[in-house]
Amino acid sequence: MNDPKYSTCLWFDGQAEEATKFYVSIFPNSRVVDTLRWGDAGGARKGALLTSEFELDGRHFIALNGGPQYQFTPAISLVINCDTQAEVDHYWSCFLEGGKAQACGWITDRYGVSWQVTPKILPKLLKDPDTARANRAMRAMMDMVKIDIAALLKAADGK
Repeated sequence: MNDPKYSTCLWFDGQAEEATKFYVSIFPNSRVVDTLRWGDAGGARKGALLTSEFELDGRHFIALNGGPQYQFTPAISLVINCDTQAEVDHYWSCFLEGGKAQACGWITDRYGVSWQVTPKILPKLLKDPDTARANRAMRAMMDMVKIDIAALLKAADGK
């Protein structure tokens, strides 16, 4: 990747390298791009990771070992737009290992990062011009933890 215009930087407390490897293992077309390690002038142990640049399916991220000053909150989340239930299930099961399921397709991974594992059909259903159909889909989604596409469609269709 050539010098991206913007990147998402994730602040970790010593887990940046581990988190990078975890994320790259989950997403297709992903890789570690570069790493920066502390030298003699650094505030951490020489050779310890300071930053890791990586791509998740072509999108650029930076993992920073910044220390304990900041923690992740669900106030910011990363959205994964899934084509199929198999894709939803894949990401959900990966993040659930050491993570915590939330409501409506949200899940917090083992590092505290919040993800929205969202089937692409969900916003289409919620914006359906048939407001009764959209409302049925919304009610169904609000009762879900992991999003179930078949159940959403069934609810939207009033079945």
